[in-house]
Amino acid sequence: MKGHRFILVGSMLLVCALAAGSAFAQAKARSEDEIGLRQETTLYDETKAMPAHGEYGKAEAGKSKPLGRAFENSPPLIPHDLTGMLPVVETNNACLNCHMPEHAGAMGATPLPKSHFFDIDTGKDLKGQLDGKRYPCMQCHVPQVNIPEAIKNTFKADFRSKKSRTSSNLLDTLNEGVKAE
Repeated sequence: MKGHRFILVGSMLLVCALAAGSAFAQAKARSEDEIGLRQETTLYDETKAMPAHGEYGKAEAGKSKPLGRAFENSPPLIPHDLTGMLPVVETNNACLNCHMPEHAGAMGATPLPKSHFFDIDTGKDLKGQLDGKRYPCMQCHVPQVNIPEAIKNTFKADFRSKKSRTSSNLLDTLNEGVKAE
């Protein structure tokens, strides 16, 4: 009896595989000129393909409006001009002059969240000292650029609270759903 079930299941799988293969074979193949975002030139010619550049915001730091987050706990975009603030490195980080919590209120800047003062690798609270891995701000935060979308973005973020649209609660939710053994 078990042998018959095995043969029956195997036969059904074979029929499904053949049907799927037939449908795949009937699908219209697309040429290389029909795929990708580039429609005006071949994928193999870089001499005519120029990336769209768009315009960065020109608002001064402290006078710009914060931009909405793409999703909960996503790094916020930089809403202001970066002229004179680059490069951002550990020994020269203009971001910290305004975004450290003790300065942010007076500067009209978004304060760094508590996750930036916590070593996630070790689980250690750094007691107000910035985690050394957080100095390259532009590793996560990028300036907003006004540019037409190549493909319409239909993603809609689902925020759990109104506050999570504008601030991070990463440390509070980082281990959500994780069970320690």
